[in-house]
Amino acid sequence: MKILSILFLSIFLGKGCEAQKKQDIETAIIEYVANTRGSYQKITVKNQMVTVSKDRNGNDKPVPTKITEADWKELVEFFKSVKLDSLAKLKAPTEKRFYDGAAIANLKITYKDKGYETTGFDHGFPPKEIKKFVDKITSYAKIK
Repeated sequence: MKILSILFLSIFLGKGCEAQKKQDIETAIIEYVANTRGSYQKITVKNQMVTVSKDRNGNDKPVPTKITEADWKELVEFFKSVKLDSLAKLKAPTEKRFYDGAAIANLKITYKDKGYETTGFDHGFPPKEIKKFVDKITSYAKIK
């Protein structure tokens, strides 16, 4: 009987952890910023909503847009593969930003009141570890 109880509790508690993993991104604030001297773009994803701002001074009023269910599920899967603690250590694959060949991009994720941020990388050429995640986020700006 004890073994049956332990087995039941293990399965029950294990399922509870899976449900919590899915909610991880729902409590996160994701900010992607790409800028140069002449251009600026900030994409913010929070709670299945996306806003895109092109004004670095914050004078525009970006309209939040709901992310479709299919896109949200895909973003959740990409988010699960991101290792938050290693974001600051990721190496940029190209260096076009050093000679104005690409905008400087940064990804910042605020999760459970803690900030995780990448070092600068070329817009359009994110580190391979977060490429799918960043490409999905930037695709929302192309839709607008």
